[in-house]
Amino acid sequence: MNRTLVLGGARSGKSAHAEGLLPDGPATYLATARRVSGDADWDARIAEHVARRPAVWRTVETPDTDTVVAALRAGADVPILLDDLATWLTGALDDAGAWDGGRAELAAARAERDRLVTAVADCRAPLVLVSAEVGLGVVPATRSGRLFRDELGAVNASVAEVCTDVLLLVAGLPLRLK
Repeated sequence: MNRTLVLGGARSGKSAHAEGLLPDGPATYLATARRVSGDADWDARIAEHVARRPAVWRTVETPDTDTVVAALRAGADVPILLDDLATWLTGALDDAGAWDGGRAELAAARAERDRLVTAVADCRAPLVLVSAEVGLGVVPATRSGRLFRDELGAVNASVAEVCTDVLLLVAGLPLRLK
């Protein structure tokens, strides 16, 4: 089955490019961002994404790994777009208490990663995944920044391994990596 990972930096055009990879017609859009009460900028960014989606797409807003995994396992009739792995990871790290936790909390977050990667590998529907590429910049000054960079790098590498195609968007231009 065709699985495509679209990577890119902030505002690189990765989500819009990923949306364009889906054929015309119905699709399932798995939106993993958590809404933050009172954050007007975040709400506006989400609204921009929502406005681009065709009316025939079904949107499932959930950061919950169980819901995402179930949707990937159930999907076969229509293409699926998962946007995005970085916001999903943020939630998984939050839920596990990994930001300030120890080895056990990080192991719990990594177990969620493994569940997600297995569901991606087993998904029978055409699948497009979006993720940020944060490993190209400076070393973050904070522990949480380094943790996020390292764990997202591991998520991206694990997902790329089970994808048939991997693209990197730079300045809105797609580069084929795989």
